[in-house]
Amino acid sequence: MSAIASQSTTATGEGAASQRARPPGLFGDALKWKRRALLLVWIGQLWNMIEATVGLATGVATSSTALIAFGFDSVIELAAGAILIWHLQRELSGREVREDAEHRAHQLVGVTFLLLAAFVVVHATLALTGVLPEAQPSYVGIALILASAAIMTVLYFMKSDLARKLGSPALRMEARQALYCDLGDVPVIIGLVASLTFGWWWADPLVALAIVPLLLREAREGLGGNACGDACG
Repeated sequence: MSAIASQSTTATGEGAASQRARPPGLFGDALKWKRRALLLVWIGQLWNMIEATVGLATGVATSSTALIAFGFDSVIELAAGAILIWHLQRELSGREVREDAEHRAHQLVGVTFLLLAAFVVVHATLALTGVLPEAQPSYVGIALILASAAIMTVLYFMKSDLARKLGSPALRMEARQALYCDLGDVPVIIGLVASLTFGWWWADPLVALAIVPLLLREAREGLGGNACGDACG
């Protein structure tokens, strides 16, 4: 009788230990949704790597201030996405998210947006005054930005659906940031098409200057500890 009681007590103890070992709030569908959200964020990160590489390489090759700015913006989006990945991974492992560390990371993203805005102003000014070579037309740049808008739109709807199911403001915020910041680059397409169609080389640096207010807005939000939160929405 005592052996049976002992086994029962042991089983109960193991069951309780098992329950304690599982992170709270991550049972059933919630765990599946969070893993899917993490996968979507990683897909976005991979695309941003492509954006950054192609955008910067094409921008340098064609002397396009707008494309260089687009490439650097993608690098910064990689940093913002890394913050969310860190956030989700801590949630999945049941660890507490350190708000002070997250706040400092957002501020760092804000500083990079501020530096990017300064770079764009200087580079565009030098291009307009003839110090730098005139921007050349770029089919690759146009295709890249159109593809980016399409991909980020699809990811936006998928992430938003998961954010609603999980009740995750962080995921919803990142989805909006990725979509609206990419759609905010639509003026870049206008400049590239104008340069390609009419030979208006000056449209490229002017368009780059047009996105500076967006960069400054993102910098302000980031320095406030909420990188790209409301800036792009």
